[in-house]
Amino acid sequence: MDLLDHLRRMAKNNLWSNDRLYRAVLALKPGEFEAERTNFFPSIKATLNHVLAVDHLYLDFLEDGRLGAAAYDDFVPFDAAPELYLAQLAADRRLIAFCDGLSKADLDRSVVTDRREDGMIPEKTGDILAHVFLHDIHHRGQVHAMLAGTSVAPPQLDEFLLDYDVKLRTAEVERLGL
Repeated sequence: MDLLDHLRRMAKNNLWSNDRLYRAVLALKPGEFEAERTNFFPSIKATLNHVLAVDHLYLDFLEDGRLGAAAYDDFVPFDAAPELYLAQLAADRRLIAFCDGLSKADLDRSVVTDRREDGMIPEKTGDILAHVFLHDIHHRGQVHAMLAGTSVAPPQLDEFLLDYDVKLRTAEVERLGL
C-alpha cells in the first residue's frame, strides 16, 4: 500500500467512524446532545459542529474553493443532531470523492491556505489530508469520551482497517457503499 491508497482508506474510515459515532449521538436522550460537559469544546454539539466547520475549511482549501478562512468563519452551527449528521455525511462523501480523484503526484501539489493575519501559507495536499484525518480522529475521541457520561454507550471506532475486524463492520460498510 502506498500513501495515496492509505489516504483513500482514511477518507472511507472517516465516513464510517463518523457514521458510527453519529448513530450513538442520534440515540441520545433529549438535552444530552447540547448539555455542557468537560472538554475542549463545551458539548457534544459544539465539538461535532467544530469538526464539520474545519472539514469545510480544508475541503475549500483542497478544492480551490476560494472561500478561504470564511469557510470556517461563516459556518453556521447546527442545533440538531440529525441535520448535523446529514451535513457531516455530505462532507465525508465529498472528501472521499476528492481523495479518489487524486493521483500520486497530486499529494505534493501546493495548496494555499488562508491563515488570516498569519497570511497565505502553502501546504502540500498530502499533508493537509493527513492533518484533516488527525483532527477528526482527535475530536471524535473527545465526543467518544463525552458519550461515556450519557445514556448511550460510546461505540467502537477502530474496527475499520484490519481484516480481522471485517466481520464487525460488514453491514455498515455495505450500507455506506464503501
